[in-house]
Amino acid sequence: MFHPLRVAELERLTDDAVAVTFEVPPELRDTFRHTPGQHIAVRRTVDGREIRRTYSICTPACEDAPRLRVGIRLVEDGEFSTYALKELAVGDTVEVMAPAGRFVLEPRPGRFVGIVGGSGITPVLSIAATLLDQEPDARFCLVRSDRTAASTMFLEEVADLKDRFPDRFQLVSVLSREEQQSGLPSGRLDENRLRELLPALLPVGSIDGWYLCGPHGLVEAAERALRALQVPRGRIHEEIFHIAEPTDVESVSSSAGGAAPLRTPAHSTVTATLDGRAGSWPVLDGESLLEAVLRNRADAPYACKGGVCGTCRAFLVSGEIRMDRNFALEDEEVASGYVLACQSHPVTEEVELDFDR
Repeated sequence: MFHPLRVAELERLTDDAVAVTFEVPPELRDTFRHTPGQHIAVRRTVDGREIRRTYSICTPACEDAPRLRVGIRLVEDGEFSTYALKELAVGDTVEVMAPAGRFVLEPRPGRFVGIVGGSGITPVLSIAATLLDQEPDARFCLVRSDRTAASTMFLEEVADLKDRFPDRFQLVSVLSREEQQSGLPSGRLDENRLRELLPALLPVGSIDGWYLCGPHGLVEAAERALRALQVPRGRIHEEIFHIAEPTDVESVSSSAGGAAPLRTPAHSTVTATLDGRAGSWPVLDGESLLEAVLRNRADAPYACKGGVCGTCRAFLVSGEIRMDRNFALEDEEVASGYVLACQSHPVTEEVELDFDR
């Protein structure tokens, strides 16, 4: 469900990025209370066509936040990001969905690390700020990669964390296209470089959680480096921003109640439960399960339709599906029966999904 929120503040962060602050009225404070690392979906209608995008929350999580702030970076041909940077004004109203997402860290004692690239700093800023504010026995190291100093988002907010928590917050910055006067040499943070850098900076085996966020290439390289350093998969958490088409990600098959023959049915039906109501509808040739549900239930949850945000997560009650790609669900979620409806296609003639679980 979307709610109209007033834009309270716009702050230009870089030439191609802006922070948008929404005013949350008292009656919606519970609805928009977020866990550090979550995102919101926004909706805009242009010429009768609906545009949805997701943006991560950068503000720390607190009990009764009157405002919600997100970071938006301009994407080439991006319909909402172009609007946000060039047209959106203070006082405008934007339709916003309640916070969602599982790239989160509930404050607890321990040592944590964020490896981010570009706008990937946005959710990790909320994670780090909330953790350090609320848990005195926690430490956080931020390893960030940006193209140039001028393109770096949230410089002041990160500097504030260094000033407030000098003994518990560590910052390592790398610029890929510009030399720094001090610190690490310029260049991309690829797998080999991370495999050398991380053990030199940190007791890798003692880190309680790794939070990787940014472009697909950086997140993939960081995960490979961590696995090579013997970090358990359960300690690695990932969120990817904006994946270009096409990708070389392999399809994933999922089934409920045992494996079924891997085939594409000539006719198939999806049964979906949403907000306590169930219905069954045919799946047209080439449609995803989400598209089939949306033709009949406009309130079905979705945002990116690219397998990235996880808004359309559903439980596979019965049948078997093929997921084209998955950048939102953890391995254990898939093993437990969850799928991304926007990327799922039927393999059996009947498939049942539950969006309420």
